[in-house]
Amino acid sequence: MNIIDQVKETLIEEIKASILKAQLVDEVPEIKIETPKDSTNGDYSTNIAMVLTKIARKNPREIATQIVENLDTTKANVKKVDIAGPGFINFYLDQQYLTTVIETALNKGETFGQADESKNESIIVEYVSANPTGDLHIGHARNAAVGDTLSNILSAAGYDVTREYYINDAGKQIENLAHSIEARYDQAMGVDTELPEDGYYGKDIISIGKDLAEKHPEIKDQPEEERIKTFRKLGLDYEMAKLKNDLNDFNIHFDSWFSETSLYEANEITAVLDKMTELGYTFEKDGATWLRTTEFGDDKDRVLVKQDGTYTYFLPDIAYHYDKVERKFDKLINLFGADHHGYINRLKASLETFGVDSNRLEIQIMQMVRLLQDGVEVKMSKRTGNAITLRDIMDEVGVDAARYFLTMRSPDTHFDFDMELAKKESQDNPVYYAQYAHARISSIIRQAEEKGIKLDKDVDLSLITHDKAFELLKKIAEFEPTIVSAAESRSPHRMTNYIQDLAAQFHKFYNAEKVLTDDIEKTKAHLALIEAARITLRNALKLIGVSAPESM
Repeated sequence: MNIIDQVKETLIEEIKASILKAQLVDEVPEIKIETPKDSTNGDYSTNIAMVLTKIARKNPREIATQIVENLDTTKANVKKVDIAGPGFINFYLDQQYLTTVIETALNKGETFGQADESKNESIIVEYVSANPTGDLHIGHARNAAVGDTLSNILSAAGYDVTREYYINDAGKQIENLAHSIEARYDQAMGVDTELPEDGYYGKDIISIGKDLAEKHPEIKDQPEEERIKTFRKLGLDYEMAKLKNDLNDFNIHFDSWFSETSLYEANEITAVLDKMTELGYTFEKDGATWLRTTEFGDDKDRVLVKQDGTYTYFLPDIAYHYDKVERKFDKLINLFGADHHGYINRLKASLETFGVDSNRLEIQIMQMVRLLQDGVEVKMSKRTGNAITLRDIMDEVGVDAARYFLTMRSPDTHFDFDMELAKKESQDNPVYYAQYAHARISSIIRQAEEKGIKLDKDVDLSLITHDKAFELLKKIAEFEPTIVSAAESRSPHRMTNYIQDLAAQFHKFYNAEKVLTDDIEKTKAHLALIEAARITLRNALKLIGVSAPESM
């Protein structure tokens, strides 16, 4: 249990003991402890006196007074108590208890903030999953940054996390890719061939065609069916290699790359279709096979097999999610683009047809990102003349700034990405501000070592007395609870908010209290404090895939 929860639990127990000692009631109802928005109203507050009014049949301020008179303030780490308004009890803690977080941070190091015990719950997080037919764009970049950060936070909170990329390597779009490469191959071989109507016109397809014409001229002699099969495989290999390279450079790594084609090869799609039919949830209409998704909250029933016998996109997706269930994951989290909002109900309904609780499936819709440069929206890449890609963003602002900015806002809100701000070396740039705090701490510790003063765990922490030091300590102590709340609410942006607050508290402390002084013992205590802050900053930045530089 983290220090914040320990203090709250102790305080609740002592309030409960006080109520019983004052003989206000025989059985104490739930006691809620809240943190006042205004710190002048104490560190914590409770409305238990008002809750007890009807039971104890007394005025709430009278009840509050009796609770305070019988409270063991020493056990509860309470320095001062006051009663406000109709009967709120405000507690001001003896903040020396916060210094214990320093020892915890120094001892745990890289694992500080992480849960000590497993939640015993497995979660599969599927994100990015872009069609392997071209470059990853800015929308995919946000999906990647948010999905990876969420996975890191869930893992730190004690969940068993699997990161998965679903490769859409079957269906019409892949056929179009193969035929597009074939056309570019033929053109490179001197054959006047037009691209298919729904073909891909990107420069990478031209490059693939030219490359294959140079290295594999023998393909031209293959039968048409074999030619298409070859172009499909080589095209996929090329696109997936490029995609994986971009994600790797963006510090995104998956545990599993799940192929849609594997569902066909294992006959999982027909098996799922048969199972839904046996359960009575499919029906024939207008020559097509439909699923009764309206029975589970969808606005209309959905087609699974079209009149020509081909599958809709929906059927393989059902098979894929059923496969996730069969792999025994407790929770299935998907990060979808904004254009997939209408897909949520039908996908959840499909799980219900198998008797699977649709609450096991959580779908996070990622809203659009608007790129701004000098206050003007940017839609086209200077390098290629096409849409802005993940590679463009990395080249323009760097991986750290890209990942930080793309994670800063709740994923279900639209976001303006100011590329000029992301490149600024000033306190206005949030990633620079956070990294500078880490670099400044590192610089102070190096200066101390040059003076022969080394970090020491065995120091007198009672020498830490400044209010700004305690505010910094409180923020450090909030690290693990922030991880837990961000994990439970699936809100990775809470981590960037936390980092900004932590960096701000460090800068405030640094500006208010000198760390390196002639008082060696106090200097050592302050060095231990800022080292705890440095560990916390580094660990928090790592959760969002951002580096923690030692100097800037």
